[in-house]
Amino acid sequence: MNLSNLKPAEGSTKNRKRIGRGEGSGRGGTSTKGHKGAQSRTGYSRKVGFEGGQMPLQRRIPKGGFKNINRVEYAAINLDVLQTLADSLKVSKIDHELLVKKHLISKSEKFKVLGRGELKSGIEVFAHKFSETAKTAIEKAGGTANLIA
Repeated sequence: MNLSNLKPAEGSTKNRKRIGRGEGSGRGGTSTKGHKGAQSRTGYSRKVGFEGGQMPLQRRIPKGGFKNINRVEYAAINLDVLQTLADSLKVSKIDHELLVKKHLISKSEKFKVLGRGELKSGIEVFAHKFSETAKTAIEKAGGTANLIA
């Protein structure tokens, strides 16, 4: 075997249809596109969800609910996370900058402290919101829960 007699395996390649090359080719005239209509024209592309003029599914199904444009999303930070931060970094104050530095929240995110886990050390926490259980747990451990405006 050498480079001059290499060829693909039998049946692995097909010749492409050469359409629009005269009547004698068997694919002349309308070039396998039928008569008239959008699909026979140049540049035709079907719209997404088009169902041949029938009312499309996305318009048949009713819409429900609404999106409140004034909703404020809060990232959730639990007490056990605050405790591990306080233990590992030996800090007495946890605020937005510290959590951003540790990649727990993004710079633009607001965060809410939630009550999962327990707090052993009295730390000063600055957050945008607190759950009732988190606030009582922080104050019970000897810390303070301060709201950020």
